[in-house]
Amino acid sequence: MALPSSPRAADAPDLSGVTLRVASFRGQDSTLLPATGQADFPYRVQFSEFNSGNLIAQAINADAIDLGGWSEIPMVFAAASGAQVAVVATMDGPTTDQAVLAPLHSPYRSVADLRGRRVGYIKATTAHYFLIRMLEQHGMSFADIHPVALGMSEGLTAMKAGSLDAWATYGYAIQTLENDGTARILESARDILSGHYFIGANPRRLDDPAFRHAAADYIRRLGRAYATLAADKPGWARIVSPVIQVPEPIVLAYLQGHNRPYHLRAWTDADIAGAQSVADAFAHAGVLPAGIRVNAVFSPALASLLTA
Repeated sequence: MALPSSPRAADAPDLSGVTLRVASFRGQDSTLLPATGQADFPYRVQFSEFNSGNLIAQAINADAIDLGGWSEIPMVFAAASGAQVAVVATMDGPTTDQAVLAPLHSPYRSVADLRGRRVGYIKATTAHYFLIRMLEQHGMSFADIHPVALGMSEGLTAMKAGSLDAWATYGYAIQTLENDGTARILESARDILSGHYFIGANPRRLDDPAFRHAAADYIRRLGRAYATLAADKPGWARIVSPVIQVPEPIVLAYLQGHNRPYHLRAWTDADIAGAQSVADAFAHAGVLPAGIRVNAVFSPALASLLTA
């Protein structure tokens, strides 16, 4: 279902007094909205830059941020910790930008070959989740490898230094390491991940009608920005490349490799079921306690505004 362009003017309260504190990854919201002409907000927006969905969820829980996005995995960890966050929308996105990499000239041909090897991953992210699932597919678990939890920059450095046998990662890191001859894709997470990302909101503010209208307007604008950019990926790469300091050809290769576009919408019961399966997988692996129910994190506060 496409998001409407705006709520009916007669129903919308005055938004001029609203300030939205919004989390943005580098090269995303704070870059893409102005570049696509979607930043003429009738309210104030304060952007803060984050480098992981976990930190965004923590910031909302601490009442430091009002809106931000993350994958299913940070949301599951937030639910497990009882964090004060509310999922108010879903963004469908690609699953082809996540994979386990191996050094270019290594002898490894599948995840099964990584038994006893040093495997890096980014904790509490999609990389953590799909590595668990890939190991399970080969009758293995984290006990069968030497897992090394690393941040994005640490993982890039470790792969280039040759100190990892494999790395579960995502985003531009894949094209960067392929392009410079450091690594190749060992196994893709394309058919493991759902591609569901969530927009989280500060539940302390959802009782305010003006905040709800501003938040819904912001989400609609972001959806329009992604639709505009999907129709011009070379232009998208030109916009993003200098901001994230990744060469334009690598950014374009990353964008052209997407198996589906980004699409913002109201969340559905199927999204909850998908997230619950992720929580169950982490519980089965012993990473999270059993019995976590994620449905309490989903809020219908913006549903009518996003589907009207």
